[in-house]
Amino acid sequence: MKKIFTTLLVLAAVGVSHAATIKLTVKDTRCQTITGFGAACCDGAMCPYGTDTNPVRLLYGPQSKIGLNIMRMEISPSFKGDDNASWSTYNWQGCVPSAKIVKQRGGIVFGTPWSPPGEYKTNGKAQGGNTEDANAVRGKLRTDCYDKFFPWLNSYLKYMKSKGVTVDAVSIQNEPDWWVNYSGCLYDPQDLVKLVKNYAYMLDRETYPGVKLISGESLGFTQNYTDPLMQDPTCREQIDIVAGHIYGHAPLDYMKKSAVLPAKYGKEVWMTEHSSTDNIGNRLPNWHEQLLFAEELNECMMSGCTGYIYWYMRAHWAFVGTGETKYGTANKKNTLLPRAYVMSHFAKHVTGSTRLESSANVTVKTEAPYEFSAYIKGDSIIVMGIDTTKTEFDLKISLPYKVKSGQHLLSTGNDMRELLQLQPIEISEPVDVVTVSLPARSLNTYIFMIDRGSTAIKEQSLTDSSAPKTYYDLHGRRLDHPKGLCIERSADGSAKKVAFPTE
Repeated sequence: MKKIFTTLLVLAAVGVSHAATIKLTVKDTRCQTITGFGAACCDGAMCPYGTDTNPVRLLYGPQSKIGLNIMRMEISPSFKGDDNASWSTYNWQGCVPSAKIVKQRGGIVFGTPWSPPGEYKTNGKAQGGNTEDANAVRGKLRTDCYDKFFPWLNSYLKYMKSKGVTVDAVSIQNEPDWWVNYSGCLYDPQDLVKLVKNYAYMLDRETYPGVKLISGESLGFTQNYTDPLMQDPTCREQIDIVAGHIYGHAPLDYMKKSAVLPAKYGKEVWMTEHSSTDNIGNRLPNWHEQLLFAEELNECMMSGCTGYIYWYMRAHWAFVGTGETKYGTANKKNTLLPRAYVMSHFAKHVTGSTRLESSANVTVKTEAPYEFSAYIKGDSIIVMGIDTTKTEFDLKISLPYKVKSGQHLLSTGNDMRELLQLQPIEISEPVDVVTVSLPARSLNTYIFMIDRGSTAIKEQSLTDSSAPKTYYDLHGRRLDHPKGLCIERSADGSAKKVAFPTE
């Protein structure tokens, strides 16, 4: 196979250039800290349901090629902890084998109900309702069953713990704004406020310490479903993660607006489901479509996202091959697909970092010709660069600190699968302006090592003890009230273990 990587010579502010130049300025202004990236373990993609652990073994943990660390599970509606009972073809047991592996590899697992038990609902069944029948009863949680909802979630937590899986978070509802003829439940925004305000205290956080509550995950990450929960003080106290999907709405629009209040109140913002190019027919995504997926990841980060969870793990338009020959010979079962390697640029390098404000002399918009973002993690500054055009550019980066060395990860096509290796960027002396190549139709991760001895470090230095600090548990989840052994992260991205009283 022809090797496509070349060692890149980084030039200082003065140097020879043969391409047009894009200027990127990275500022020493911290934004959100990134918890991580993941996918769903749900019926269909993981058949037999959840028990095939090949996808998680390929995708999860620092030892994997991809580096995912968050897994989403469906909380099936009518299963109540009896191994002999199930709804449809699956039950809570289905996710256990995969969840155990993710947890063993240091990951985060969370559950989302598609519907509460049918007997709790207005239509008496898990189905959301027949959307083709105007007279159908819309499946909603009955108001006289609001007090049963969180005890039902507790039974899920209890069951999973009995099977050796400590669930890290539970959501209220998958797409509460979407009336479906499969398993589903409708909530108006004020329904969710009433449920959380009056009954979320029943989530048993004493028996299951550290479990987080995720908001209803609306179809398009709309403010009418997120803002009311943040505007109500009681709801705000109960909700730890504000979540949503981005079907039909670009991240830099609805999601960015919906992230404003959660960020103000120190909440995490997760994009918990989207499938990109799942309607492409009998083929794998082409490289341009992979670059658009990379832009989606980038735009979610620019919108304030702290966690990105894709839809299925295994599909011809996802991360692991299904083995169906109609999608081509590359779609080998339980083989990593190119989209997984696109995800690895972010999962391997952006997880655990803090995004830095950045600006380029190009317009940032959905499916833009070029996109960028920047992050700090420990002694590293990470710059993501995407060029969807057929033109190569010089990328001139102004950094907030002087850097002494660098590495470059380059992907330029679907044949990249065996070529994801960091290549050195040669820097002869510490500089705070570097110029690198931005190849045509490429996805790039540039990693620069900060020169700690440099006088270029600003007043708010990397060792400034007065800078604000954030705290995380050992799984990387942000803590508003740290207890026990935690990770303390300083404003520069450096981290250390600290201990707090447990009471």
